Amino acid sequence: MTEEIGKFELTQMFAAAARKIREQHEYLSQLDSVAGDGDHGSTMLRVVQCMEEASHSDSTENLGSLLRDLGWSVMGVDGGASSALLGTFFSGMGDAAADKKSIDCRELARAFEGGLRAIAKVSRAKPGDKTMMDALDPAVSAFRTMASLDKNVMQAMEEAATAAQAGADSTKNLVARFGRAKFVGEKTLGSPDPGAVSIALLFRGFHEGLLQERRT
Repeated sequence: MTEEIGKFELTQMFAAAARKIREQHEYLSQLDSVAGDGDHGSTMLRVVQCMEEASHSDSTENLGSLLRDLGWSVMGVDGGASSALLGTFFSGMGDAAADKKSIDCRELARAFEGGLRAIAKVSRAKPGDKTMMDALDPAVSAFRTMASLDKNVMQAMEEAATAAQAGADSTKNLVARFGRAKFVGEKTLGSPDPGAVSIALLFRGFHEGLLQERRT
């Protein structure tokens, strides 16, 4: 059931991720208020709305086209760096997925890696800088490792979600080096990065969406 995923599974993943963000959007804005303008939660609400709309409105089964359209839509969200980088990530995934109607675990790993490479072209942020990369990079790495061990998409996504959460938790002990947060320095210690927490929520949602698909 999860050896390969197509548009239906992606739609389930995006819907579950949207639910996780909606459940926690106030918390995300609370985290953002520590060093930002407190609007990260509302930005993420618009991001996940774009995710859902793109997955439902695309009339083809072409995953590359769907992800590229999704990425451009998210990039259009007025929300600063977070929406721009997430849009770039999804667009990069779409380029890597090419014209496929379904992808297996190794192909999804390559798509995630394509998303990371796209971000690297527009941002210098690395793990340790207290940004979304502290959750995204380990999530993609964990997924890649599981794919190389011939695990299925479900197993790989569970590991990716766990790695993303650990990465997000680790940002509590970091000082921000990017965005507005870098100007308040050690004031950011003790509070996790909202972007990293958002990534953890998205990947947890992706996994829950696959679980839901398996139950149906």
